[in-house]
Amino acid sequence: MARWLRSHPDPALVDSLARELRIPALVARLLALRGIADPEQGDRFLRPALSHLHDPYRMLGMRNAVERLRRACAGQEKILIYGDYDADGTTAVVLLRKAIELAGGSSDFYVPHRLKDGYGMREEVIEHAARHGVQVLVSVDTGIRAGPVVARGNELGIDSIITDHHLPDRAPPPAFAVLNPNQPGCEYPEKNLCGVGVAFKLAQALLGGLEWPPARLEKVLLSMLRVAAIGTVADVVPLVGENRILVRFGLDGLRRPVNPGLKALMATAGFAEGQAPTAGRVAFWVAPRLNAAGRMDTANTVIELFSVPDPQRAAELAARLDGLNTDRRQAEDMILRQALETLPERLDPDVRSLVVAGEAWHRGVIGIVASRLVERFHRPTLVISMEPETGLATGSGRSIRRFHLLEALESMRDLFVRHGGHRQAAGFSLPIERVDELRRRFEDYARGRLAAEDCEPELQIDADLAFSDINDQTMAQLDLLEPHGFGNPEPVFAAQGLKLSTEPKVVKEKHLRLVVRQEGRNLTAMGWNMSERAAGLSVAAPVDAAFRVEWDDYYGEWRLILKDLVAA
Repeated sequence: MARWLRSHPDPALVDSLARELRIPALVARLLALRGIADPEQGDRFLRPALSHLHDPYRMLGMRNAVERLRRACAGQEKILIYGDYDADGTTAVVLLRKAIELAGGSSDFYVPHRLKDGYGMREEVIEHAARHGVQVLVSVDTGIRAGPVVARGNELGIDSIITDHHLPDRAPPPAFAVLNPNQPGCEYPEKNLCGVGVAFKLAQALLGGLEWPPARLEKVLLSMLRVAAIGTVADVVPLVGENRILVRFGLDGLRRPVNPGLKALMATAGFAEGQAPTAGRVAFWVAPRLNAAGRMDTANTVIELFSVPDPQRAAELAARLDGLNTDRRQAEDMILRQALETLPERLDPDVRSLVVAGEAWHRGVIGIVASRLVERFHRPTLVISMEPETGLATGSGRSIRRFHLLEALESMRDLFVRHGGHRQAAGFSLPIERVDELRRRFEDYARGRLAAEDCEPELQIDADLAFSDINDQTMAQLDLLEPHGFGNPEPVFAAQGLKLSTEPKVVKEKHLRLVVRQEGRNLTAMGWNMSERAAGLSVAAPVDAAFRVEWDDYYGEWRLILKDLVAA
């Protein structure tokens, strides 16, 4: 059960937004709650356009990067793209390889194996590339902390272009060019781009200099946004600003995928042809299948999927990703169960953090387990896999809104062999014998920055919504706020004094299904992973519900997706 929080936007601002933008008061209220301060800003939010994208040359290092790539393409130099193994990194590889091809060049790629190679760039890969004649290396979604690796490339005659979005170390790598909106001195306005977003800006600049007709350039960029949208959603960056534009247009393009691999992926994920995916469905149906490749096997499968011209081979690869995703879910469930066995059902209120460790836990899924523990216990969490044969422990962390995870790890960097990440997520490795020290120091750090109330789950309520207003017209108006995600959450509504029309039902042993009534109208309400709430409910006791609204394709009706229930 969470603390319900209600904000009260300025009524004058809500009225101004509704009047000037000609939108319902409910939509205007939601805009105000999302930080929209005036009608002009609101218009750009509701009606994003490609022309709203920033000039890519405002990004520090862009001119050097583009000039070097143009020279490499013109001279048919060997180019290697060094990517990361998650969906953000692999989609960035796919996008940038296509841009280089369209600019007249060709490229090979290297993506590390999560379990064999670990995270980040490695010197032996650079040395192998130099022996095979690579002259230009472009990193995507990695490299900002790879100073020694880049320096080794310099010694071997390789010009490195680092494109990344992760927080930089104390000094940038000594590369030919560094593209990262978060590096010191970069005045690029959008700081929330993910790896594929930065790669898209490089592609935008590279292709923009080819003197194509504007219509052709726009068509190509729109096609690239299909892939960029998937990577952006998968990386859980804020869906505001430029990210909102990339995802809005990319999702629209996913209605009509042309690439055989993308078509096969969408079909395998359950999308009907012509169906418009939401960001939420991409996050839950598509992104996990791409991430499963890097978590359970090799991410090269994703890049082959998007590169193969044969629809039959594409279908085989999509099916392989689907199977890997099933394996991922099973490994995740096993580790979560084992982690919970080490924890009490209810934590001591004085505990501010969680650090759980197990032997030989699958390193590909410990980050997801950390996320699930954060959802359950609302504390910054580290999940660690210990490998006795190597003497190393590999960990992944997730955090809560009020706690900067990377800063926490930076404060104890002497513990780690390697570490990196950002505010909400991070990865690291350290000697096994120092895990207990990490547990103690992480808790001490959290105690110094989190109060007891910071560790209580919170639920932001956007507005009250009567059942009579849940209809096609209202929902169509709310669709103007799509795409939803981090930074632009799907609206959460509340309704008080609901009656249960039938006894609660548990579905598949873990989900809750209710039929609730308000002023004579019944609606189905689903509570995912809320089966334990059934015992406290009855038709005799009214409840207050917090929920979002979605269309049920199977039954052809609107239904509630419960976020919380409390006794009325």
